[in-house]
Amino acid sequence: MCEKESSLFSPLLLVDPGPEYDLPNRPFQGIPTIEKTKGGRLYAAFYSGGEDEGPDNFVVVLDSDDDGFTWSKPIVAVDPQGLVRAFDPVLWHDPLGRLWLFWAQSYTKFDGRCGVWCSVCEHPDEKRITWKAPRRIANGIMMNKPVVLRNGTWLFPTAIWADHVFPTTLNSIPEEQYSNVYASSDQGQSFTLLGGADVKNRWFDEHMVVEKRDGRLWMLVRTQNGIGQSFSSDGGTTWSGGTDTGWGGPNSRFFIRRLTSGRLLLVNHANSTSRSHMTAFLSSDDGLTWPNSLLIDQRDHVSYPDGVEDERGNIYVIYDRERYGAREILMAKFTEMDILTGRIIDSNSRLRQIVHTAVSP
Repeated sequence: MCEKESSLFSPLLLVDPGPEYDLPNRPFQGIPTIEKTKGGRLYAAFYSGGEDEGPDNFVVVLDSDDDGFTWSKPIVAVDPQGLVRAFDPVLWHDPLGRLWLFWAQSYTKFDGRCGVWCSVCEHPDEKRITWKAPRRIANGIMMNKPVVLRNGTWLFPTAIWADHVFPTTLNSIPEEQYSNVYASSDQGQSFTLLGGADVKNRWFDEHMVVEKRDGRLWMLVRTQNGIGQSFSSDGGTTWSGGTDTGWGGPNSRFFIRRLTSGRLLLVNHANSTSRSHMTAFLSSDDGLTWPNSLLIDQRDHVSYPDGVEDERGNIYVIYDRERYGAREILMAKFTEMDILTGRIIDSNSRLRQIVHTAVSP
């Protein structure tokens, strides 16, 4: 097998990794994800390694048993060998109580195919957790969490970047260069590619899917001018032509999720020209309007939110700040009432909680 096929090899999954995975003053880190277990433990993951996004990248996982006030050193690292990188991690707590760690693998920065890999922790609240062997489940990159439909199907938003975003001749799969969805109807034992949307001006895709109240699937996709959208009325096999949502945004990742209350939560930049003013918005009319908001962090160079709602209605959002400067991973905890009020009113809510920084004190 030629070297560029080495991204198909199972990577090293290191439990209790050494200090080389938590060195101070490393020049780059970011793109985080967060989950919370039924027992109350928080998990966070992000990627680092090397000077920039490239073949030296690896993924690390941390945990917290005190609601995010303090965090462990890396408890797991994913580090492929050679010129293969691990990047864009996603944590997901599934309906069975299992914790999934997803990541992408690519030969060099982008090989035109990549691959979504995963490892599953069956009992994430145990004192010493174990992980299943990594497996490759799809072509492409999965930047955001799966969604569970009302019929029980699990949908996984994967993508292969379009040529206008990252031209390459390596292992290209042009028939899959879309904002795709894979489905699992057997709780993650097998995965099937359903179809994909081709939203105009999409940029690294980073799409998410929401099931509308009328049963349609609503795909939101990162675009050069904000956030685009596409709809499916057949469970994700075919998708409508893309249109602009009109929400704006500085060509960056966003986060959208339906809350237990039925409202939709959107985390996006209120400033459409720069990665600043990260804000949580609420919609009570299935995404038609977003009248309520809470400013999470107004500073420059804050980006890439991921979030989770716990069983008590607390919302946790993780994001990065200055990937090459402050190199901070931060967390916000708040409630729907905080957003409805427009400011923090819950005594347990807080903003700008440090999860990890690569800068020495």
